[in-house]
Amino acid sequence: MIIKTAFITGATSGIGKATAILFAKNKIRLILCGRRKERLLKLQKELSEFTDVHILSFDVSKREEVAKEIESLPVDFKDVDILLNNAGNAHGLSSIQDGIIDDWDAMIDINVKGLLYVSKAIIPKMIAKKSGFIINIGSVAAKEVYPNGNVYCASKHAVDALNKAMRIDLNQHNIRVSAIHPGAVETEFSEVRFKGDSEKAEGVYQGFDALQAADIADIIHFVVTRPAHVNIEDLVVYPTAQANTTILKRG
Repeated sequence: MIIKTAFITGATSGIGKATAILFAKNKIRLILCGRRKERLLKLQKELSEFTDVHILSFDVSKREEVAKEIESLPVDFKDVDILLNNAGNAHGLSSIQDGIIDDWDAMIDINVKGLLYVSKAIIPKMIAKKSGFIINIGSVAAKEVYPNGNVYCASKHAVDALNKAMRIDLNQHNIRVSAIHPGAVETEFSEVRFKGDSEKAEGVYQGFDALQAADIADIIHFVVTRPAHVNIEDLVVYPTAQANTTILKRG
């Protein structure tokens, strides 16, 4: 059996963690990345019974840190077959005129520049071997703009554009590129958006069956396990109760 190696950013929670667990159970070697080292160590210990796991603790928005950590990969982990650009965040929910510039910087630095920094470090190795698979986690905010979502929506529209650009530029190198755009997924996402206000965060998911991180992980695994001639290039995934970014059937 050929062992694949997957590089997952934002692996300490949510979709990244759920994908790491599913990949491990399917014997995919893992490079797990995140800012919370204690969570990475715990996950490494849990998943090592299924596959080989290496961890890297860094902030994707720090260009030099990204390059240094990826360069430090052991020989057995340098050959990355699957890159999951999952790290991302949302800060605040306010009108453009009331927006906090630090929040804007955080979203653009992580959602856009972080994706670029990590991709820039890994893509040359995929080009050299003329194979690889890149999955970019976007959002339904990449397809619609909703009230008070301004900069977050802009950052995810950028991910959508970069996904298309990657597919064009890397086509000649036999590298597949795909984006998955989830709707409401019950993770720590809303707690980050509301800056630790658990009451507000919990309210986001009340009254309907939200998507779970494992649902998206299952889709990611399906996408990356298609035959080599198949590239599922763009998927929008909603919970049944969600019609678009603003219409939800609760209760």
